[in-house]
Amino acid sequence: MRKQITMRSFRKTLVSTVLLSRPSPLSLVALAALAAGLLTVTGCSSEKKKATPQLAVPVIVTAAMEKNVPVTLKAIGSVEAYNTVSIRARIGGALTRVAFKEGQDVKQGDLLFVIDPRPYQNALQAVLAALARDRAQAANAEADARRYAELIQKGYVARQQYDQVATTAEALKATVQSDEAAVEIARLNLQYCNILAPISGRTGNLMVHQGDQIKADDIAMVVINQITPINASFSIPEQSLPEIRKYASAGSLTVEASFPNDTGKPTKGELTFINNTVDLSTRTILLKATFPNTDKRLWPGQFVNVNLTLTTRSHAVVIPTQALQAGQQGPFVFVIKPDLTAESRPITPGQESNGETLIEKGLQAGEKVVTDGQLRLVPGARVEIRPGLELGGVVTP
Repeated sequence: MRKQITMRSFRKTLVSTVLLSRPSPLSLVALAALAAGLLTVTGCSSEKKKATPQLAVPVIVTAAMEKNVPVTLKAIGSVEAYNTVSIRARIGGALTRVAFKEGQDVKQGDLLFVIDPRPYQNALQAVLAALARDRAQAANAEADARRYAELIQKGYVARQQYDQVATTAEALKATVQSDEAAVEIARLNLQYCNILAPISGRTGNLMVHQGDQIKADDIAMVVINQITPINASFSIPEQSLPEIRKYASAGSLTVEASFPNDTGKPTKGELTFINNTVDLSTRTILLKATFPNTDKRLWPGQFVNVNLTLTTRSHAVVIPTQALQAGQQGPFVFVIKPDLTAESRPITPGQESNGETLIEKGLQAGEKVVTDGQLRLVPGARVEIRPGLELGGVVTP
């Protein structure tokens, strides 16, 4: 071990050095500086260091709360029309009228298009005339058949003559039936000249215009989407299917739809459809929810955030999500003990909603957790609790 230099030995060494070396004035200045440094080192090493008191770390805390928490499943959904109908003409002809504006709301039974009815009116008149003619001929043939039936009983006519008359009467009767069917077809074609809305909804882009020549069963003239009510389809992992079926069998399940970055209230509906098979490529199952959509907030084709509420967990412990910390051993929070020291507490977090996280394990209601100032904390550190303002379960300075 290196012996400590004492003041007596230092003076003896310094005097010997000066006498033996006959130093120059510059050497004497250097030796004086060295002596001062050695004295400082010696003095510092001999003094006992005093412990610096630990400063309290300022933090903001909030108490873990006990409340009823809804158990939900989250997904991204796509809004779909409740019903969609493509309007096509059943007959051909010139389009003489468009009775709506594209994008207009229409009701079931409203007039949409008119196709020139004159050719179909003439066709109806023609088949009506043919029906009248054939009915007269059929009536005459039936009268002849009755007369020949009386004559053949008396033996005045041959059996062959009676058979011919009876056959003619039956043929004309069938002709009348055919004419009646032709009349019904002609009347339908005339009705088809007026194209009516089969459902209530909103019309889309108009694909034909007045004066166009329309072909039967050709292009879609317009598409009507029923948006009140409206559907939203979404997929969830197959692992959640047993829970969904369990709670759905006990009653209707509430579904909320909202838009990203939307501060308004979510639109509420209910689960109405569970697909009958799991998608083998994604291992998910398709669900649909129906929303009244009376305010027409949801629109076909939109993407929405979907929350499916399965049940409500009573007396659950929740904390602000910002209190959660990630460590090598997993999630943890800093808990403030009664002596105002910090404890690193491992926890098991559950679902997160509206800035709050449900704690499955590790915390009890009433325990105080740090929501701000965690970066300066270590286990056992003393803390100074700063006042904060609690807003929706989140404490801010």
